[in-house]
Amino acid sequence: MTIKLRTSRPDKLLKEIVAALREYEKKHTRAQIEVYRHSSVSIRIRVINPEFKGQSRAQREEEVWRAFDPLPDETVAEVSVLLLLTPDEATQSFANVEFENPVPSKL
Repeated sequence: MTIKLRTSRPDKLLKEIVAALREYEKKHTRAQIEVYRHSSVSIRIRVINPEFKGQSRAQREEEVWRAFDPLPDETVAEVSVLLLLTPDEATQSFANVEFENPVPSKL
C-alpha cells in the first residue's frame, strides 16, 4: 500500500511527515494512509487500519505518534488532525466526512 498524498508538489514539512509515516506503513501493510496540507499551518492525516479493531484511541495514537519521534517539534506541530479509524468506523465517522470534504481554510 502506498501513502496517498493530495498534492503533486509537497512542501518540505509534508515530505518529512510522509517519510516518517512510511516507517509505520512498513509494519502495518494493510493500513491506508492519506496526508494533505489543509492550510499553511495545518497538515491532516488519516490512517484506516483494520488492526485498530479492539484498540483504544490512546493505543492507536501512541503507536502512530511514535513514528514522528525522529522529526523536529516544528514539523510535528503542523499536524492538526490525526484521524485513526478501522474500516468500519470510517464509514460512520463525522470526522472522516470532513477529511473527505474539507471546509476550505481561510489562511
